Amino acid sequence: MTLGGDHTIALPILRSVARRHGPVALLHFDAHLDTWDSHFGAQYTHGTPFRRAAEEGLLDTSALSHVGTRGSLYSKEDLDEDTKLGFGIVTSADVMRRGVDEVVQQLKERIGKRPLYISVDIDVLDPAHAPGTGTPEAGGLTSRELLEIVRGLSDCHLVSADLVEVAPAYDHAEITSVAASHTAYELISVMSRQIAFFRWLEANEQS
Repeated sequence: MTLGGDHTIALPILRSVARRHGPVALLHFDAHLDTWDSHFGAQYTHGTPFRRAAEEGLLDTSALSHVGTRGSLYSKEDLDEDTKLGFGIVTSADVMRRGVDEVVQQLKERIGKRPLYISVDIDVLDPAHAPGTGTPEAGGLTSRELLEIVRGLSDCHLVSADLVEVAPAYDHAEITSVAASHTAYELISVMSRQIAFFRWLEANEQS
């Protein structure tokens, strides 16, 4: 579990994870796609990590999803390029209309038993739930929806995760920090349960 920082940190972490597990499934919680080819003229920024990760073969392109997306597009080709990389999109409006349980089921069907990396940009939450971030976008998930989605993924093979883009200087009454710390706690809990299960399997195989 890695705490950022901006979203640029996801790329080196994915390189490390892929060396151990091979290409991984990805759940990317974010208001924005972060799959642009360049951002303000630079190829390695918080808006490009998953384009670079796909190009480097770090991702299992049959199991990639954005969740909570709603931000502005920079080009009319953004969505087409994102689809070519293999991403599916569950918007924040999808979560509201369809409900958490249906969304979780869809995500789990896409992930299957693959090793999973979860990346959470705190701006996936509505500014009412996370004002302390650099690129807030109205119309986001509630903190309850985010926590329930993470809990619903407890039987997925989660191998690593990050949580990024918390900006305490813009926070109010630590609202963003509270939401971020609870989300990180849930992610760690999912991984801890899985570690305990695999250790139990190893102990029983040895006996």
